[in-house]
Amino acid sequence: MAPLPALYVSHGSPMTALAPGRVGTRLAELARDLPRPRAIVVASAHWLAARPRVGGAARPETVHDFGGFPEALYALRYPAPGAPALAQEIAMRLTAEGLRADVDPQRGLDHGVWVPLRLLRPEADLPVVPLSIQPALGPAHAFALGRALASLRAQGVLVVGSGSITHNLQDWRGGDDGLQAPYVRPFTDWIEARLRADDLPALLDYRRQAPFAARAHPADEHLLPLFVAMGAAGGAQLGAHRIEAGIDMGFLAMDLYRFDGAGAA
Repeated sequence: MAPLPALYVSHGSPMTALAPGRVGTRLAELARDLPRPRAIVVASAHWLAARPRVGGAARPETVHDFGGFPEALYALRYPAPGAPALAQEIAMRLTAEGLRADVDPQRGLDHGVWVPLRLLRPEADLPVVPLSIQPALGPAHAFALGRALASLRAQGVLVVGSGSITHNLQDWRGGDDGLQAPYVRPFTDWIEARLRADDLPALLDYRRQAPFAARAHPADEHLLPLFVAMGAAGGAQLGAHRIEAGIDMGFLAMDLYRFDGAGAA
């Protein structure tokens, strides 16, 4: 079996679950192109921890980790099973690479996990293992986290980083007024160019090198899952493919990335 790709998804607002728009279409198309995984691991921008933590619940709850949205959103569930044995294996892999990890036996699926998975795998029939990110440790750590999981791709495990390719909530205007924030295109185009060039040093240093980096990401957490997916690509050649899915509310770019780099041995 050829290794599965690693994915980075921009999950957008929780409202993506009710009004998926173009990203819903793109995720459905992507799902049709993928072989059936045996399990899915999701590194979410909405699970932040000082060190790596792995969700080991057998039946993870759907977590509605937001407020002020329509009641219909809180009624949604993603009843996928967990994979406690895989969670333990992931924690051991990370620890063996010097990334000391714990298993959280009760962790549910936050909206960074279930919102995109409802679009990518609406059947909720595959085991899902959530993975935390460490915002204080930066892109190189997130890349190492993904690299430690790269060989799982050859074992039928889909590794997904879930964040947002641009994420500055200070620019939220309460709706889509048709105006596009001026930093969005320069930043996302720079990311694509550096990914296509396999320019890991520049990407790891994106806060200094990318145009408008501080505007696109006042904090790192929504871009760090991209580095997890890059690491899971497993080699010097990332095999990055950008899938554009529009710009929500003028400031949330919804790009998806597929990485088909060779899995690590």
